[in-house]
Formats: sequence, C-alpha cells, structure tokens
Amino acid sequence: PNLKLDSNIKSFLTMFGLLEYIFYFLFCFSYTPQFQRLRNIKQLGGAYYVFPGASHNRFEHSIGVGYLAGKLAKSLQNKQPGLNITKRDILCVQIAGLCHDLGHGPFSHLFDKKFIPKARPDLKEDKKWTHEKASLDMLNHLITVNNLKPVMKGYRLELPVDLFFIEELIIGKRTYPHDPKKQLEHGGRKPEKYFLYEIVSNKRNSIDVDKWDYFARDCHHLGIKNNFDHDRFIKFARVCEVDKEKDAEEKLICTRDKVGNVYDFFQTRNCLHRRAYKHKVSNIVETMITEAFVLADQHLQFKGSDGKMFTMSTAIEDMVAYTKLTDNVFEQILVSTLEELALARAILENILNRRLYKCVGQFYTKKKINDTEVCVCVCVCLAGDEDINLTPNDLIVNVTKMNYGMGKKNPIDHVRFYRKSAPNRAFKIPRGQVSTLIPGHFQEWLIQVYCKRTDKESLGTARERFERWCNAQVIIYCLQFIAPCG
Repeated sequence: PNLKLDSNIKSFLTMFGLLEYIFYFLFCFSYTPQFQRLRNIKQLGGAYYVFPGASHNRFEHSIGVGYLAGKLAKSLQNKQPGLNITKRDILCVQIAGLCHDLGHGPFSHLFDKKFIPKARPDLKEDKKWTHEKASLDMLNHLITVNNLKPVMKGYRLELPVDLFFIEELIIGKRTYPHDPKKQLEHGGRKPEKYFLYEIVSNKRNSIDVDKWDYFARDCHHLGIKNNFDHDRFIKFARVCEVDKEKDAEEKLICTRDKVGNVYDFFQTRNCLHRRAYKHKVSNIVETMITEAFVLADQHLQFKGSDGKMFTMSTAIEDMVAYTKLTDNVFEQILVSTLEELALARAILENILNRRLYKCVGQFYTKKKINDTEVCVCVCVCLAGDEDINLTPNDLIVNVTKMNYGMGKKNPIDHVRFYRKSAPNRAFKIPRGQVSTLIPGHFQEWLIQVYCKRTDKESLGTARERFERWCNAQVIIYCLQFIAPCG
C-alpha cells in the first residue's frame, strides 16, 4: 500500500533503530481497515462496565503480542545461532502475533462465546465458529484487498508456504487451520523448528506471548498486581532437546529450573479469571448485552461483498461485512428509533442505568452441572409455601469451567526446564521437588445464578431456594462459596 509516514515519526523511529527492515512491513498490515477496526473492540468486553480502567482495546494488545513475539524469537536467535532462526521466521512470527486477534467480534469473547452460540445454534461440533478461524479468514482478506502479497515477496517471504506457516502459528501447533483434528505432516516449518509454534499460541502448556501481553496489560488497567515477569522468562528461555519418552525426540522452548516464575504465570491467569474475567457483575452485564444483540440480530444489516446484506450473526461468513462489526453495534441499537429494536434498546438502557439482573449466589464444584437442572430445581422442585412463584425464565444460570489452562491436567507437567550445568538438555521437575502445597485438583466449575426479578421478595425467595438446592446436592463446603450479592 501507499503508506506515508510523518517525518517526525520517521525521525523518532530511526533514532531507536526501529525503521529497519521489519517496521515498514508490519506497518503495511496494521494500517489497514481490517486491523484498525480492533481500535473499537474492547479487550475485556463487559468488564469495562465494572472496572472503569479496563478501557483498552484489541488494537494495542495485538501490537504488544507482535512485539513480544519478535522479542522472544530474536532472543532465541541471538543466544542459539545453531537453531538457524532466519529473518523469514521472525517476520512470520511477528505477523502471526500482530494478526492473531483479527477475528474478534464486538466485545471480544462475548461475541464468540455467548452471542454466536445463541444466534447461530446451527454452528456446532465440526462447524463450530471461533475467533481464531475468523482471524485466518480476516488475515487472508486483509492481504488480498490491500494487495500485500507483492510486499511479502519483497521481504523475501515464500508464498504460499510462509502464509500457511503464519496461519499455523495463529491457530496453534501442528494442526491444519481448517481441520484441527488432522495432524500436520508437511507444514510451514520442518520438525527442527517446531518450537516456533510455541511462541504465539502454545498448545503444549499455554505459556505464550499472547498471555504475556494480556497479563501485563489487563493487570495494569484492572489495578491487579501481575506477578509474572515475562522479561525474566525471555532472559532464561532456551530451545532444548526433550528426553525421549513415548514420542520422538524434539526441541522445545524451556526455561531455567527456577519454577517460581512459571508458577506465577499460572497463578496470575487464575487470579485474573476469578477476580475480573468471571466477575459476577461483568458476567451479567455481558449476558444482558448478549440478550440485546440476539433481539436486534435480524434488524441490523451490514453490507458485504457484492452489495449483499448480512445480519450480525451471518456477517461472520463475509469479511467485508464483518469488518464493519465492532463495539459500535451497542450504540447503533441505543440510538436507533426502530420499533423492532425497542426491547433490545431497553435492555441496553438498563445496563447504562445500572438496572442489572441480581446475583442470587455462586459456588464452585468439581463436576459440571447442567444450567437447566439448576433452573428447574430452584423454581419447581424446591418450591415451598411461599407466595412468590418463580419460573425458569426468571433465572439465568452461568456455568463456567475454571482451570489453569490445561483442563484437568497440571500445566507444570507440560513445562520443561534445564539446568545451568546442562543448558541444552530438558527435563521435568517432580512435584515433590517444588512444594507440598501444590494443588491436587486443577479444574472446577463456577456456577453463578441470577434473578431477572429484582423486587425484594422474589430475590429473597430465589436465594433461599438456591441455598436449599446447594444443600440438596451435598456439595462439600458448598455453603462457604455462597457469595452475598446485593
């Protein structure tokens, strides 16, 4: 593209050595409508209505991930020349970091985790839509409409192999981007460079630059302390050969046998989920926004390819239309005078006036519980002699999986370390050598129950029945997790 930089920007960048080789190339990707739309998508979605500092967007996060991806790749290149990490490799890793979130919709995870499942129940199992898949579609759309292939070739990227490699980096290690179940045989890089797949989206142990950036950025804006030091991790990161086990020997990114910083990584993730991402008020705000979006879906139109019109839920099939989908949809509904949007508009006005559905209670359990089961039990099975009649439509139940990033597994079991005396050989650290205080259970389910009726009598009845239901489930220590909600 015909990109012109202000002379002051050029002087500043040249002074810091940034206007060399890579910078202009990455600018070609970031200064496009497809990337700039990320300025209008909140990183933490509905959490902004609870944490006023959480005003940051996907735009700055994506730039940060691109920067950290390059920093880690260059660090490995400098420390271990024998890895043969090339400028091509670094460019691909940086583009992947920069573009990994191109597919996010309005209010980030609200769109793909809450809105799409309700608005598009046809997209299940193998047809399931994710923002990662959308990122690949948007990336290819961005490259095509901005004519970036000649630019990529000018920087000595080899197409289509390097573009496929970038897609693999975004989607995760060694799987086909459009067929996650199929193992990769001949991908963007050969086995000796498989460690590069751990930089942007690490499917082995989830330690990647995407999380490094959002830990630092989210903690800063939320006012929560970030105990993980990504600069320290980069300093001690090395590519080592893992011990032979069931699989063939391969090279992985490892860190020094000082496990404290690695544990801080997983503890920080857990802390952010508990204190912010799954905050009871953030969750109900997002649930109410989702309700409004579902009601408005068929009444908002976005022009796509060849002038064809799409709704919010079908715009995911056309990147021209999807480019126009940002958090501004909230304002579109709010200022609209269409009668068909009256109900959706009322819900959003309730959010702005803090007339939210009320939390009845929440607790943690080791097994998943069906949300319908909770509704029926609280409304029907446990009904007493009260005059208040609750129906399942009066309640909202959110069932959320909570873990350390690896499901039921201990993520540390998938991290490899090296000793100062043997920096090229990786090994596992047994739990007994770390601490006896390490948890033995790594996954649980958070059950949050809300009541749409906010009068005192209805809330009192709902809370009483909810506690009864907890007792009936004989969930160990259930009552200590019942959260007082106002």
